Amino acid sequence: MSQSSVAIPEKLFFKIGEVCELAGVQAHVLRYWESEFPTLAPQKNRAGQRVYRKRDVEMALRIKELLYDDQYTIAGAKKRLANDMRAGTRLKVVTPDAGDETAAQPSLIEAHSNSPDSKTNKETRANSSTAEERLALRKIAGELRELLGLLDEQNKVSPPRSK
Repeated sequence: MSQSSVAIPEKLFFKIGEVCELAGVQAHVLRYWESEFPTLAPQKNRAGQRVYRKRDVEMALRIKELLYDDQYTIAGAKKRLANDMRAGTRLKVVTPDAGDETAAQPSLIEAHSNSPDSKTNKETRANSSTAEERLALRKIAGELRELLGLLDEQNKVSPPRSK
């Protein structure tokens, strides 16, 4: 079953069970994919339940296609997704109420469109997701600087031994 034959209902949010049914995988598989593929990152509601958006469902279908149909390894699928994201590849998804002519309307993996609104949304999502990453990277960089400082101090106190 390829991803283009799956009809994704027109809803804002999906529960994990609904995504499992659409993708044809079990919940533990989806949770594992979330840990391996950063592009599959559903939000959690106040109760702590995963809430998937349409693009998350599309990503799960794409990951399933790469792993099951195309026989990619996890590492290979990650590389392929990264290349697809850089190239702005679009997914084809069938909508339940679409006729034959519009059955394969392109849907976006991650707002890769030329419209100004989607660029703004993409930048907003990128800024919010990368802000946390930048903070973590700054923290790591600070720790590395501290380690370098300690190593420099240690080398000044006791010069390296020659062989």
